[in-house]
Amino acid sequence: MKALGNPEGPHALACELVGSMLADWLELSTFDFSLVDVTADDEIPFLKGGRACPGPAFIARAELAGFNWGGTAKELKSITNRHEISGLVVVDTWLLNCDRYAPDGRRRNQDNVFLVQCPGRKGGVQLKAMDFTHAFTCGGELNRKLGFIDKRRDPRIYGLFPEFSDFLDREEVRRLSVRLEQFSRQDAEEIISIVPAAWEVDREGRTALATLVTERAHFVSESIEQMLWPQMELEGGTE
Repeated sequence: MKALGNPEGPHALACELVGSMLADWLELSTFDFSLVDVTADDEIPFLKGGRACPGPAFIARAELAGFNWGGTAKELKSITNRHEISGLVVVDTWLLNCDRYAPDGRRRNQDNVFLVQCPGRKGGVQLKAMDFTHAFTCGGELNRKLGFIDKRRDPRIYGLFPEFSDFLDREEVRRLSVRLEQFSRQDAEEIISIVPAAWEVDREGRTALATLVTERAHFVSESIEQMLWPQMELEGGTE
């Protein structure tokens, strides 16, 4: 559960909800998640101290057979939905998610790569897309600056651990590019409308966020393959 009163503020909850819904829209494997109301009688403690404040909270179903990636390429070979490694890079780049693997490599958070043991398959694991609290703003506020062109057309790749490189699937990236091309302003507004008012994202912030995710979906759709395989420019175009 991620609730009001957390040290990162209410906008982190909005980023988590919208990011999770967009990953789901992109047809990636995600946790089962929902919104719940925390009451004053619940007295839910945060891991690092303090208690959840009353109000709407983001909650995801626990995966009892889940664990964080240890950071090795050998572990990645056990992933049964290996094409979703490419999906994780695409969604992080779309959403400017700096909290998995930042473009400059200064932020490496392998705890945000979550694997779930596959039932009945010894050694097989499934990759889940999770944790989007630092999407869009890298921990900042959701405000009008989201709509600025430098964010909409940021050419950097997000989420690409060096260990991921050998597992990138070009055909999957192309498929996701087609999917992103279909993302509309209406899709964005419908998803953002679900963000509770108690999370304090004002109308200007919601409008800018809708602009960002819509226009960036089209930018990433057009450019992600060239961004991941820059040698294409030297080869004279796509294969």
